[in-house]
Amino acid sequence: MINYHISYTNPLTHFVDITLTIPQNQQQDLYLQLPAWRPGRYELQHFAQKLQGISATATGEPVPISKTTKDRWLVKTSGAETVEIKYSFFARQMDAGGSWLDEEQLYLNPINCLMAVEGREQEPCQMQLNIPGEWQIACGLQEKEKHVLEAASFDALVDSPFIASGSLQKETFEVDGIPFHIWIQGDCQPDWKKIKQDFAAFTKEQLEVFGDFPVPEYHYLNEIMPYRFYHGVEHSHSTVITLGPGELLMQPSLYKEFIGVSSHELFHTWNIKKIRPKEMLPYNFAQENYFRTGYVAEGITTYYGDYMLARSGVFTAAQYFEELNTTLQRYFADYSRHNLSVADSSFDLWLDGYKPGIPDRKVSIYIKGALTALLLDLQLRQVTGNTASLDTVMRKMWDNFGKRNIGYTEKDYAQLVNEVAGQSLQSYFDKYIDGTESLEPALDEALRLVGCTLKEKENPLLHEGRYGFKVSSDQEVKVTAIAPDAPASQLLSIEDELIALNGRKLENNLQQLLSLQPDVVELTLFREKQLRTVTLQQDGKSYFSKFTIEKRSDATAEQKQNFKLWLKQAF
Repeated sequence: MINYHISYTNPLTHFVDITLTIPQNQQQDLYLQLPAWRPGRYELQHFAQKLQGISATATGEPVPISKTTKDRWLVKTSGAETVEIKYSFFARQMDAGGSWLDEEQLYLNPINCLMAVEGREQEPCQMQLNIPGEWQIACGLQEKEKHVLEAASFDALVDSPFIASGSLQKETFEVDGIPFHIWIQGDCQPDWKKIKQDFAAFTKEQLEVFGDFPVPEYHYLNEIMPYRFYHGVEHSHSTVITLGPGELLMQPSLYKEFIGVSSHELFHTWNIKKIRPKEMLPYNFAQENYFRTGYVAEGITTYYGDYMLARSGVFTAAQYFEELNTTLQRYFADYSRHNLSVADSSFDLWLDGYKPGIPDRKVSIYIKGALTALLLDLQLRQVTGNTASLDTVMRKMWDNFGKRNIGYTEKDYAQLVNEVAGQSLQSYFDKYIDGTESLEPALDEALRLVGCTLKEKENPLLHEGRYGFKVSSDQEVKVTAIAPDAPASQLLSIEDELIALNGRKLENNLQQLLSLQPDVVELTLFREKQLRTVTLQQDGKSYFSKFTIEKRSDATAEQKQNFKLWLKQAF
């Protein structure tokens, strides 16, 4: 069994010492591959930059080890039966996909730092932790003996992050006989009764969608921080969530994020960990795994994350609509929706999917994916007379692909949607998935089914709504975005520093000065350290509009019933 020994000497250095012992070697040239990315974050992460002091020995003597790529090594074993690799890993990235070592805990995402032995990835692995004897381990893997974890394969091992600490809190609840463990590391005062009640409610709702659960038990690994933070990453038997500040955990503003991200990550246990695009079955950790179905993997999951909270009664309908409206604001906050489809944006995750990028280039697969999922759910309910919905699609995806360990293609998903609809919905894919047609008319029409409407309102911020530019909210008033063809587009540039309006210094008063409706709007600004003055004029159009989903005052009894069937709440 391939063995990974994890230890450290001084936690203040944040260096974790790793020894990889490879028995029964039969290779003269032995290759080791460190993952270049991690599932849940579809971009190259270059973990190798955090390794230090790599060496190799066989029968106690050094053997040559050299790099062949940025994260692949060749060991000249001379035919030795047992080979040992040693190196250190810098664990100082506190987010849901990173690793962290200090005096109080060792939090490790093994995919950040463990090398695979090429050709032996399917063999069982063991991970031994040299940590204080009284520390607990929160992990999706079982402890075979104290502080020793075993996995069936390298993939299973690196898909199992852990928190080892002497200050972990833990509570367990069960749904349908399945244990769900909630671990918390960090300074906070959880209301366990409320947490377990809410978690059980949305878990039950998700189980009803799919019928059964992919794994025998599940672990929520929560790193609660003393500062503002929000991040979650899915795994086959667990999720890691980093959230803060801890003192606000049970306050409504942060608690809704806590349950929202938890519901989202649980849904991933089916959708992406098991129901997986063909391009990612199996994962290739050495290079990009391009796929165009991010609107399924992340978009549908984003939709269901909050939707399950409403259907289970954890959110009121009003709270759910508040979250939906936030999603709408994010979608309409830029004009990228006119330039790149959600399918193409999925492919380009590997290029620039997790950073702002150039203005108006791409959409978020999470945001547009969630809105197109909402649209599809309502359209399916409409064309089938409420006999089928997106639930039906996801249940079939689970039965046809996830359970059978078969990857799905774009075509497979579209065919399944058409099968559930009982007719072709190709126009949905052509317009809103593979195309860039405006969502607003179709979404407004679909919402009528449940007695709701999509309302457009003029942006109350006058510089955005009337002149078409956004500014930063810090001390410096800098231009951050400009609507194409807006009055500002001919006169302002990204990162212009605005210093005065009609001779009046700007200091958090831009809205107030524009509210005076001056006949002339003369802006003084610095551009590339040069002082300039420009004069803006309105063109009568509205930019950066605000959209909200609202209940119709004239909703019919049938529409109100449809609303209840959709949300499991009274209209």
